[in-house]
Amino acid sequence: MLPIPAEELNGSGTLGPYWTFYRAVAAEQLTRWLPSQPSVILDLSGGRGRWSGQAGRAGHRVIEVLDFRRTVDAQSRLRDADRVRHVRADDLSFLPDESVDAVLAEERAMSVELMAESAMSDVARVLRPGGRALVCVDSLVLGMAILAEQGQWQHLRQTGEVMLVPWPDGSITRCFSSGQLRELLAGTGLEVEWMRPRTVLSPSTVDHVLSSDARALSYLVRTELEAHPDDDDTVGIHLVASARKR
Repeated sequence: MLPIPAEELNGSGTLGPYWTFYRAVAAEQLTRWLPSQPSVILDLSGGRGRWSGQAGRAGHRVIEVLDFRRTVDAQSRLRDADRVRHVRADDLSFLPDESVDAVLAEERAMSVELMAESAMSDVARVLRPGGRALVCVDSLVLGMAILAEQGQWQHLRQTGEVMLVPWPDGSITRCFSSGQLRELLAGTGLEVEWMRPRTVLSPSTVDHVLSSDARALSYLVRTELEAHPDDDDTVGIHLVASARKR
């Protein structure tokens, strides 16, 4: 799968069918991952409401940490107000040890958080024993693609080091190989259950299938989730991992 151009990563470019598919895959992954019993879930995914709303509607109590740097959708906050508690905070010091059952770190949260080791240590602290974390990060493939677009050839061989990639909007993202993501999680005492690219099917494949039959979306999602490219960081713009606190 070829990396998606940087200008497409906000979902506003020409790859509309692919992003429809991507969001459907992410939603189904979360549905399968959420605890089977009502639980307390911490959402660190940036205050956009989609993940916390889905967890709330599944019967869970959600604490959503809002990002000061982003505008929050007021409608989503009102819609899910009875299920989701919103907190504006720079860190997790407002939560006691072992106080939540699960943590969502979607929306590339640990890539935007450059001090990911410190953030993940806080996640491990607030998780109860047996609690789980779902983490999505930018992949090394994506980072190398962006650097290539910028002509930063001298950095493309530094794959064994921390890769910090400047974006056209001035932000910086931290990109991970599967080994680096595994090391990040294990370093905080979390045991990796599984790790995979978010999507393996290419945008061109998805576009071709959906342009032929829009009803094929559920088939594509099922095909994606039945694939088992564990730890494969040679495809996909994002890596997703589930880890459990021992």
